[in-house]
Amino acid sequence: MAIYSMTGFARVQVRVPLNDEEQLSYTLTAKSVNHRFLDVQLRLPNGLDALEMELRRVLKENLVRGHVELALSIDRSGQQKTGYNRELVAGYVAAFNEAQKEHGLTGIPDLNAALRMPGALQAENRAEIDLTALEASVRQEVGPLLEALKVMRAREGESLEAILCGTLDRLSDSTDYVAQLRPEIEQRYQERLTQRLQAATGPEFNRQRLLEEVAVLVDRSDVSEELTRMTAHIAHFRELLTAGGEVGKKLDFLLQEMNREANTLLSKTGGIGGKGTRITELGLAMKAEIEKAREQIQNVE
Repeated sequence: MAIYSMTGFARVQVRVPLNDEEQLSYTLTAKSVNHRFLDVQLRLPNGLDALEMELRRVLKENLVRGHVELALSIDRSGQQKTGYNRELVAGYVAAFNEAQKEHGLTGIPDLNAALRMPGALQAENRAEIDLTALEASVRQEVGPLLEALKVMRAREGESLEAILCGTLDRLSDSTDYVAQLRPEIEQRYQERLTQRLQAATGPEFNRQRLLEEVAVLVDRSDVSEELTRMTAHIAHFRELLTAGGEVGKKLDFLLQEMNREANTLLSKTGGIGGKGTRITELGLAMKAEIEKAREQIQNVE
């Protein structure tokens, strides 16, 4: 089951025959962007209140999250016919006849010239829109429209999944590398603590007590638990991507946990020279990858 992006767009253009001469044309558009919840906004012509309630129900049944806009636009050109300005044309003919008589000219009025005058041709509205036929057609078309929207959201989701899988691979590589460096870093940390404590306490301090104190401090700086949890979070993240569905909030929570482990890793290994610097670099790289993933997750359903 794939993950879905909350970004998508779909549109259908429909023509509904009304009789032998007339037809009703309209465009139904659906677009969605990311949102914490399902936020539906409808843009419909007046007089379609019952249809609006039904469309809201259908949207909630088909979509989980996202700001969704559904717009119905009627092509008014199909509801108009071309007529002419009778007063303007009549005035042209009267003026022609008057000038003909006054100057003794011959000829007849030119209809083409009359209709080319500004305002001679006019669009006349036909009967009111057949709302019953419109509602029936929209009910039939909204299902395929939402399927097309979900197809695009799934396609965008595939791209997001590829990006997130790449992030997980890099996080896993960094975690494994830190695990390889951990024994040497612990040894170096122990030697450093021993030297500092001996310098502070002098040679008369009980060596056994010194080693016990060093062991306690080294244990507190051990990052094995953080690495284990990071590995577990990465595995869980992969499982959620494979399962698909409504996983956006769960993935965001896991990334918060990963970021917490990376911060702890940095705090425990800070100030250690040598390869400890490399662990700091890896920890910072982890945080950068996690932050990039969180940006992508904001658009996962």
